[in-house]
Amino acid sequence: MARQTRQQRRARRAESQPALAGVPPTRPPVVRPTQNGGDEPRRQPRQDSEERHAPGSGFARFVGEAWGELKKVEWPSQQALISGTAVVLIACLIVGFYLWLNDELWKYVVKHVLLR
Repeated sequence: MARQTRQQRRARRAESQPALAGVPPTRPPVVRPTQNGGDEPRRQPRQDSEERHAPGSGFARFVGEAWGELKKVEWPSQQALISGTAVVLIACLIVGFYLWLNDELWKYVVKHVLLR
């Protein structure tokens, strides 16, 4: 089935919803550049609804927003903190032992096998 053109879609929509037939679309149409340089009009850049701030006020705003985010954080309980720390320390000991053992093995291989 061939793609419908925009006019065909609008006509079909107008038939199904006659109350909206004369209402223009809520968004402006997207203007895509053509391959030959195009004579189509350019869209105006969207203006942000966010207000501008004076130079130098960025740090104070950053601190205020960071404080607000820190209030939203669900901090762990003391028991969760202790158990998490224990898991990390035990994992570090296991990995450290593995690396030490691997180092000793390769030291032996280099001294007694490769350097003979």
